[in-house]
Amino acid sequence: MIRLHRQWIGLGLLTLMLVKAWLIPLVCLDYELRKDYIAKTLCVNRDTPITMCYGKCYLAKKLNAASQQQERQAEQNYLASLIYQVMNTDSNKLFEYTPVAFLFLDTVQYRYQSSFIDRLSIGSIFRPPVV
Repeated sequence: MIRLHRQWIGLGLLTLMLVKAWLIPLVCLDYELRKDYIAKTLCVNRDTPITMCYGKCYLAKKLNAASQQQERQAEQNYLASLIYQVMNTDSNKLFEYTPVAFLFLDTVQYRYQSSFIDRLSIGSIFRPPVV
């Protein structure tokens, strides 16, 4: 059941990508199929008696609009990728910290006595007054 849903979702996304990639050829195909209708009703020069336009002005407008839309979409995608790179939320730490546990099996104990301890003892300097 889940596999079937994934296949339909994949086919839907593939269709959307193909429509986006074939946008300009689809506009040209639409023009070729509806050339007479466009020349009679949608053309800018339809009121002039002798025209050689045959709706090419309408085609030029549609192609210009499609290319501008693709440029805007590409610019938005670029800006979105830049913002995503700056605000990457994958790692919220500035520094990677991996705690390391050390096991000291051979502990060495050091004993050190300074030779100054006996001479600097407080008892030899500060004594109660002798009466």
